[in-house]
Order: sequence, then C-alpha cells, then structure tokens
Amino acid sequence: MVGHITPEFRDQLLARTDIVEVVGGRVPLKKAGAEFTACCPFHNEKTPSFFVSPAKQFYHCFGCGAHGNAIDFLIELDRLSFPEAVEELAQRAGMPLPERGGAPQGPDPKPLYALLEQAAGLYQRALREHPGREAVVAYLGRRGLSGPVMERYGLGFAPPGWDFLLERLGKSAEQRERLVTAGLLSERDGRRYDRFRDRLMFPIRDRRGRVVGFGGRVLGDGEPKYLNSPETPVFVKGRELYGLHEGQQVLRSPPRLLLVEGYMDVIALAQFDIPYAVAALGTAATPEHIKRLLRSAPELVFCFDGDAAGRAAAWKALKTALPLATGQQPMRFLFLPEGEDPDTLVRREGKEAFEGRLADAKLLSAFLFEHVGARHDTTTPEGRAGLADEIRGLLATMPAGSYREQLAAELARRTGQPVQRGGAAPRPRPAPRVLPGVPTLTPLRRAVALLLDDPGRAALVLEQPGDWRELDNPGIRLLAEMVDIASAYPGITTAGLAERWRDTDQERSVRRLADAGLVALIPQEGRGAELVGIIQRLNRDVAAQRRAAEIERRWRERHAPSDGAGD
Repeated sequence: MVGHITPEFRDQLLARTDIVEVVGGRVPLKKAGAEFTACCPFHNEKTPSFFVSPAKQFYHCFGCGAHGNAIDFLIELDRLSFPEAVEELAQRAGMPLPERGGAPQGPDPKPLYALLEQAAGLYQRALREHPGREAVVAYLGRRGLSGPVMERYGLGFAPPGWDFLLERLGKSAEQRERLVTAGLLSERDGRRYDRFRDRLMFPIRDRRGRVVGFGGRVLGDGEPKYLNSPETPVFVKGRELYGLHEGQQVLRSPPRLLLVEGYMDVIALAQFDIPYAVAALGTAATPEHIKRLLRSAPELVFCFDGDAAGRAAAWKALKTALPLATGQQPMRFLFLPEGEDPDTLVRREGKEAFEGRLADAKLLSAFLFEHVGARHDTTTPEGRAGLADEIRGLLATMPAGSYREQLAAELARRTGQPVQRGGAAPRPRPAPRVLPGVPTLTPLRRAVALLLDDPGRAALVLEQPGDWRELDNPGIRLLAEMVDIASAYPGITTAGLAERWRDTDQERSVRRLADAGLVALIPQEGRGAELVGIIQRLNRDVAAQRRAAEIERRWRERHAPSDGAGD
C-alpha cells in the first residue's frame, strides 16, 4: 500500500510527468498554438473546448469546467482513487513509492472490497440455488426481468436466518471484524448477525465497478421495505449512484441521465432498453451526485411523483442544482401521472412514449418560475415584489454567466421591473467565459490567479518593496504562501503549485483560481505588470490601514476619560 504522500513527493511526481502524454494516451489531441486541444472526455461535445497546457501541466474544459493536473485526470477519467492515481503515475515515471510507516493513510480498503465482492457472489448464487428463493424468483418473474438484465445488475438473494454470511465468511475473528466494518453484520448486546435477511439484494457499485454496499428489498410484511448498507470506509451515500456504472458499461455516451427514486425503477427501465437511469441511495440528490451526473451526460432529468410530496422533493433538488446550473447542459424535471412510477409507466407506454416524456420534461427555468410563481399573486404590486425578491435570492446562488442573466431578464419581463446589476445587464466589454462556481475576481484573487497562471512571476513580487503581507485580509496568507513556495521551487508548474493545496480547506478556491479563463482578458505580455500593480496597491492599502489605526489611536488618547488625578 502507498505510504504517506508528501507535498514534496507530489511536486517531484508532477515534475516528471508530462500531462500531454497522460491525456494524449486516452484522448486524441491536436496542436493549437502553445497548447493542445480535443473534444472533452468528460462531456459530449462536437466542437473542441478541452485544452491541455504543456507549460502549466494543466487541462481545462471551457464547456463543462473540468480542470486539473495529471492526477486529477486519472481520478476523473479512469475512476481511480487519489493513492491509485499517484501509484500509476509513479510507475510511469519510474519513481519509487513512499513506504508505509509515514503519516497514517487509514486501513487498507482492499480486504473490504474483496469481502463485499464475495458477499455479492454468495447472494447471486443463493438466488439461483437456495431452496428459500421461490418468492423472490416469482417476484422478479412478475416484474418481467430477463436473465441478462438481472446478471448485469448482479441481483441476489439474502436467505432467511441470522448467519448466512457469518457462517461462510466469518471464519476468523479478523474476518468477522471486517464483516462488521463492511456493513454486512450488525451487532446487538454483544451478538453479531447478518444485516440482510430474506431480501432481494441489489449490489451497489462505485464508478470503477467495485461492490461498495448493498440495498435489500423485503418481499413480505417486514420493515423497512428497503434496507441499505450503512456508510463505511468504502461507501459514502452522498457520492455513489446506483446503476451509473452498469449503465456506462452498456452506453458509454448516453443522451441523458435520468435520476429516479428506486433500484427497481433503474432495472425496469434497463429492461426496456433505457440503460441511463440511476438512483440516489436512500438520500436526496447531493451536489456531488449532480456534479457526477453532469460530467457523465449532456443532459440531466430529475424524475418525481406528481403529487405534493414529489413536487416538494423536486424543489429541493432544484435548489441543490442551482449552484451548478450554467445552462450549457439542460436540467429537466419530469413529473409522473398520479399512481405511476417509472417501472409501471414504461411497461404501459413503452420505450418510445416514455422517452418522449423525457424530451418534453420541464426545463429548470420553467419549473423555477412555475413553482415560485404559484406562491405569489403577480396581479398585485406586492405579489410581483415578493416574486422578484424570492427569485433574486435563488439566482444569487447560481454561477455568474449568461444563463443567470437570461433568468434575471425573464424575471424583469414577468414583474415589469428593470434588470438589476448582476442579472441580464449587458457587459460593457467582452469577458472571458464564466465557468461554474468561478469567484468574483477581487484584486487579491486576481493576484493569486496571475501567480497560478505563471508561478515564475513570484520573482516579480519579491522585487517589490513594502509590507503587503501585513495587510489585514484573509486572502493575504494564501498569496504569501504561494509566493514563498513558487520562489523556493523555481520551475514549479501551475499544476505543481495548485497541488500543494489538495485536501486543504482552500483547495476549492485554489482550483477555481487556476482556471485558464480568469486572466484571459489580460494580454500575456501585460500579466506581469498587472501582478506588480496589484502588489503596489496592496502596499498602499497597508499604509492606509496604518494611518487609520494611528488616527484612531490619537483620537482615543485625546478623548480618554480623566482618571480623576488632581481633584
């Protein structure tokens, strides 16, 4: 197992790695000036918007916002964990891996993966052979599932009783501990027993196809109807999606992804040759879920019941999706007829009619205005004001860009109010394409972005006299640390510098500020002067802060209350 991966090791690894070779081995790259370009491997597109920079050792997609270094590329495309991506690059570069015994990396997950895979195999065999399987087999027959579809999704059967897995996989104390850790055994009053009993079993696979947990459906009157694995070292419900791996094995580039409620909905749709349905795992869709779905298909459709509860769930999903909505990939909301679910509807209507419903589902913008508008009487000034205030609050959570501006323009049209700044007002000059979640560029953020654009500019910063590091501003420490690292490691690339902040509280901000589009308006030859100008401005700000503090000190001394001396 890989030992502690230090920042210095990552620096050396990225310095020995050519991102053009790594990406080019999986994506056909074409030379475009000083960079290479291709159609993005993370979303469907016809016109290339994916760029790889040899100088920065960074990739960036202007379409979906994907960006990062060679480690990130392997994590996203090959579905590797961080240690696995580091291990692969180290092998390519001929670098020995850090030995175990450094800072703790947590227990080795491989035995858990192996145990979960064994459990899945035992459940599948029980579905074929166990004498108590008749009720499950009859249920699957009524649902009309074919052998190939059941095999694709690895359906199984957890027999009745307390020790089906315990007896077969818990031969040693160590194995029993692992069964508990993997969520396959429960504990009560010092006794251990199988968590899943007398249930139809659905193995949950991660993006690499490894079994990480299970869902189990009871067929009788037991409770709960569905039982999921607890979260474990290899299973986090807010990250995994049921059916995504299986669907990608059938359709690498699906036309859309459909987020439904249950496991059987996913499998029933696959039976009708709709293999692009996925389900969240007993929880509402998380931002991480939505990010993964948007990276995997050009369109996302949320599917809900048409009743009040379904619409409430849809509204919650919309608010989760808004911070990721750029308009570049449609997000739609499908509301099913009363009493229907995807399983029953596709059986009654067939594939063509069901996919017609998907294509006609409400766009996010339509659902947004419809749902909020239902709460306000827009025939009155009060109602229009309430609508405007509520919609503006929601738009404020979205990424800046043309999509948010279009929604603001639609709000202005509906309420008769002028478009506010930050809405649809036209920009006075061209601007770089704004990407999802890109922060507003204050001078300090612009300085960080310029330094990430070319870490060699740290030398220009060090040449400037002044005390800008003493400025009372939370971002100063980040800029100072970047300057110190870039100057201490001459030749460090954008990728290497940004990598220093992996797994820190500031990782997200640093990665956003490394986006190529942030400094695109500044001519290449003027970027050094721009950074120097910002440092000079920060120095002036320090002087101004000191003057203000001195004025306040003198005022306090002049107006200090008398202590009564001499009375």
